[in-house]
Amino acid sequence: MKEIILMLTELLNNIHDFIQVYASNNLNLGLNDKDLHFWIMGIIGILVFLIVLILSKFISKMPFGITILSFLYTFTFMVVLVFAIEIQQAITNRGNMEFQDAIVGLWGYVVFFLGFAIISSVILIAKRFLNRLLKNGSNKKVDL
Repeated sequence: MKEIILMLTELLNNIHDFIQVYASNNLNLGLNDKDLHFWIMGIIGILVFLIVLILSKFISKMPFGITILSFLYTFTFMVVLVFAIEIQQAITNRGNMEFQDAIVGLWGYVVFFLGFAIISSVILIAKRFLNRLLKNGSNKKVDL
C-alpha cells in the first residue's frame, strides 16, 4: 500500500506542478501555491457538490432513498477513516500499512450493514403481515 500511496503522491505532485507552470506561463496568472489551491480545490469541490446534489435528488426519490444516501455517506466516511488509520500506522510505525487491511475494514462495514438491512427487512415484512392480518380480521363479519 505504501508503494501505491507514493505513486499517487508522485502523480498528484506532477499534476500540481503542471497546473502551476501552465497557470503562470501560459495564462500569466501569477498564482502562488495558496492561490492555486484555493481555485483548484474550490472548482473540484463545487463540481463534486453539484454531481452529488443531482445524484442525491435522484436517489432520494427512490424507495429507501434516504437509507441509500445514508449508506453512501457512511461508506465515504469509512473509506476516509480506514485510509487515515492505515496512513497513521505507516507514519508512527505501529502496525503494517497494507491495502488489504483497508479492504477488510470496509468489508466489515458492508457485512454489518447487510445484517442491518436483513434485520430491517424482516421487521418490515413482519409488520406488513401483521397489519394485513389485523385489517382482514376486523373486516370480517362475525356470525354468532
